[in-house]
Amino acid sequence: MDRFKEISAFVSSVQRGSLSAAAAMEGVTPAVVSRRLDALEARLGVKLMVRTSRRLTLTFEGAAFLEDCQRVLNDLANAEASVSLGGIKASGHIRVSAPAGFGRRHVAPVVMEFLRDNPDVTVSLDLSDRVVDLVNEGIDVAVRLGDLADSSLVSVRLGENRRVVVASPEYLLRWGTPSVPADLVSHHGLALSQQRGWVLLDPERAMTPRTYRVAGVFECNDGAVLREWALAGVGLAWRSMWEVGGDLAAGRLVSVLDDFSAPPVGIHAVFPQRRNIALRVRLFIDRLKHHYCERPEWAAAGVGS
Repeated sequence: MDRFKEISAFVSSVQRGSLSAAAAMEGVTPAVVSRRLDALEARLGVKLMVRTSRRLTLTFEGAAFLEDCQRVLNDLANAEASVSLGGIKASGHIRVSAPAGFGRRHVAPVVMEFLRDNPDVTVSLDLSDRVVDLVNEGIDVAVRLGDLADSSLVSVRLGENRRVVVASPEYLLRWGTPSVPADLVSHHGLALSQQRGWVLLDPERAMTPRTYRVAGVFECNDGAVLREWALAGVGLAWRSMWEVGGDLAAGRLVSVLDDFSAPPVGIHAVFPQRRNIALRVRLFIDRLKHHYCERPEWAAAGVGS
């Protein structure tokens, strides 16, 4: 049986929530889709999903396999488009969403470059820290940081980002440098409002992630202000490398507790599943991938941008 059809049936079934809906899109019967899924699971030797008359539920292996399958199908579509569309220029309008702080620094510049190279395309950039509803709000592509919960969206991993604990040299000279996460109780913390704590590896629990509460907290709902406070020597802050990498490289900030930093999280482009994604959207996602793949320092503490 065609492996591509097996993978396509798997992705389509998950995204549409049922075998019958996937079959309707493929123009085949539900029995054909079911046979393709059975063949895929038999070939892989794992159960990818639990199928009942009411719903489909991904197994752990299925959830991991889904992201890889989505990426493969998207890359194939891009490859076909680059050949078949050849010299056709991208045109039309794209609606893009991104987190406010990250978007200002690392999405808006990409948009400007993209518009310069694609003059027949227009872009609306929505910068907001809320999770937008792509389908109901008409968003073509969103940039998201961290874990992705909605499997109905197609995701493309753009890069990685790590959070680090930072402070100014002046602050560390005055208050000392924490050597283990437990030392945070003796320091002034700079935290986002309603933040539960800082995620670091716990040396007493086999270096597994743990959320630490910080003492003497100065709170703000704007991450840019926390960075400014850290630069001013007010306290320790737990910030993303995309935000403070340049400060670390210049010596304005120093990272501490690097041995206890949690693993990096993914930076993704997500978009609604469409059988034929617009060329302008494909090209924009490719531009994002190219831009972020050149920023490996975001996943490594102590290295600037």
